[in-house]
Amino acid sequence: MSVKYICRYCQTSIGEIVSNQVSEYQLGFHFLTPKERSDIISYNLNGDVTVKVVCNYCGEALEANPELMLIGSPLQ
Repeated sequence: MSVKYICRYCQTSIGEIVSNQVSEYQLGFHFLTPKERSDIISYNLNGDVTVKVVCNYCGEALEANPELMLIGSPLQ
């Protein structure tokens, strides 16, 4: 199983954890509401998990220009 972290805006790969020993509890997924889980986490058919987060570049751009949050795909 692998857990892949990608930026939700620019689709840049941020990192990957490849291990069968890591649990959702260890990753902190238990802190998420059901709505947040469905927005952030996708489970692939092969057992891999993709987690959508915000990379530093996009985070800084959104912080400097909050109006970009009103656009569906602001940084693509």
